[in-house]
Amino acid sequence: MAQTSTMLELGTPLPDATLTDVRTGGKVTLSELEGDAFVVMFICNHCPYVKHIQSGLVALGEDYADQPVSIVAVSSNDPETYPDDAPDALARVADELGYRFPVLFDEGQDVAKAFTAACTPDFFVFGPGRTLDYRGQFDDSRPGNDLEVTGVDLRAAIDAVSAQKEVPIEQRPSVGCGIKWRPGNEPAR
Repeated sequence: MAQTSTMLELGTPLPDATLTDVRTGGKVTLSELEGDAFVVMFICNHCPYVKHIQSGLVALGEDYADQPVSIVAVSSNDPETYPDDAPDALARVADELGYRFPVLFDEGQDVAKAFTAACTPDFFVFGPGRTLDYRGQFDDSRPGNDLEVTGVDLRAAIDAVSAQKEVPIEQRPSVGCGIKWRPGNEPAR
């Protein structure tokens, strides 16, 4: 059953965390990211909504690789229940697709809770002051609706933040598969 973003309050400070990059084994600390815009994407391997936009995620990474934009993907799903979302599987798919951004594993699911991430995919853009300027969808494309995957909503937010312009207040929630919480670890909402 599809779930939507919780739409974290705009202006919320960037939650800090240090997570492991599934491809390199190195640590990435969110507060140490550099750039004019900081993009945190909650994704996974198994969700049909994420699979639907994978080519758009590849293009996003390529298009912003040489710009002052930090992009990271986070997977918070329980790998015991969803082995396709275990770190080794995440690394394999990231390499196969050619993601140009780190894919981080949220083993304790604390980062998903800090962001109030509810679904995959779920997108957050923070500005130079490290406060939330955008949360919501990649674009209007969904599995089965025949709309082209463009990332227009997320790209518009990144471009506005990078240019130090206001991001429109009207933002549409992302839609996707619910985060797969470990038993007993579900957030109180």
